[in-house]
Amino acid sequence: MPARSGWLAELFPAVTQLALDEQALAQLRTAHPGLPDLPHNDASELEHRLFVAEVCWRVFGVAVDAVFTSERYGDGFAEELRRQFSAAAGVTASVTHVLVDLERKAVPISATAIRADRDLGLEFLSPVVRASFVRRVCLLGGESSGKTTLAQSLAARFSTALCPEYGRELWVERAGQLRYEDYLHIATTQVALEAAGARAARHLLFCDTSPLTTYFYCIDQFGHAEPELRRLAERAYDCVILCSPDLPFVQDGTRRDPAFRATQHDFYLGELERLKARWLLVEGPLASRVEQAVSAVMTLAPS
Repeated sequence: MPARSGWLAELFPAVTQLALDEQALAQLRTAHPGLPDLPHNDASELEHRLFVAEVCWRVFGVAVDAVFTSERYGDGFAEELRRQFSAAAGVTASVTHVLVDLERKAVPISATAIRADRDLGLEFLSPVVRASFVRRVCLLGGESSGKTTLAQSLAARFSTALCPEYGRELWVERAGQLRYEDYLHIATTQVALEAAGARAARHLLFCDTSPLTTYFYCIDQFGHAEPELRRLAERAYDCVILCSPDLPFVQDGTRRDPAFRATQHDFYLGELERLKARWLLVEGPLASRVEQAVSAVMTLAPS
């Protein structure tokens, strides 16, 4: 429910909207004691309609003018609201049912149809909504472990978006001179890039690092990190692909050495186990790594 509320707020900022779950209803009861419980999905149509009428009248102090649905129950819904508002106000209310594309001919989708064919979502769902259903695959690996090359290969293989490593970009921009406060900035920027990438992705988003990497470098350089950075480092992904340090170490002028790479790899292993993440270790040359990763990712991709 918080996701749906967020979609509505971003897409229609000028519209008053109320997406209710038990937590939201509990907060409303602070100002409006005695509100009824949220009806169960299996409750009768009448119980749901009475609940909507009471929330509209008691919380917002309004009687709605119209009900928009693409369902046959809309007429009865509007009529029950009319009765309840008329009784509450003491005057005859008018609630119109606006039936929108009942046969789904103009816009041939429904939640059921999208669950059966996720490509419909690419065509008809707003990127704001679609991003919530994108599966995120994070790639981790020590220096010179082939992480970025594998991330690029996988994004190309699945014809989808790649979220780049912002920390690397800032490191180059600053000529390797990062300050303590830069690390939290890197992590929050990385998360923002993921959010933007999810809106451009097709079902899957490949992330060329995560805030866990930022946390590692911050601890390595300063011995401690901000609590918010630690929290972001525990961010969950649908799948994490960890690149083995079994490739020849290539010094590009910015990397440390094979021993540091091994230390970084061991750090990832420990953290992934501690976080009980869903992860896969890929080994060998690039072609083999791609196939290993594809097998894991296919379990996430829609059929």
